[in-house]
Amino acid sequence: MENILSEPNGWMRAIDRQVAHVWMVRTFLKHSDEVQEDEELATVHRDLYDFMLALGPPLEAKDQFEYLKIVRKKSVKLRRATELFLQIQPEVSSHTNYQMAAVSLEVAVQEIMRLADMAAAS
Repeated sequence: MENILSEPNGWMRAIDRQVAHVWMVRTFLKHSDEVQEDEELATVHRDLYDFMLALGPPLEAKDQFEYLKIVRKKSVKLRRATELFLQIQPEVSSHTNYQMAAVSLEVAVQEIMRLADMAAAS
């Protein structure tokens, strides 16, 4: 990971690797049967999508400054969606897939926030 940070747009690329994990969790939730029955779960997958959708244009433009600005701006919504999923996951399903999705999302979001903080400090 450290090597990628020294490359052009390295912070953006490192964060985007973690966003890929968020994408997979969001896709899992979106296509789950439970999302049809649980409005809070639907809110989680919509908020995750909103975060990722906002990052698309600066990623395509290779605009690291704008990308990091949006990460910071949307981080509250991302963390709130993550916290909500961690809270409701046991009620939604105790299946291993849901447990692993919760862990994966939590770890990816923590890493996104860590990288964003490091980028801001550099």
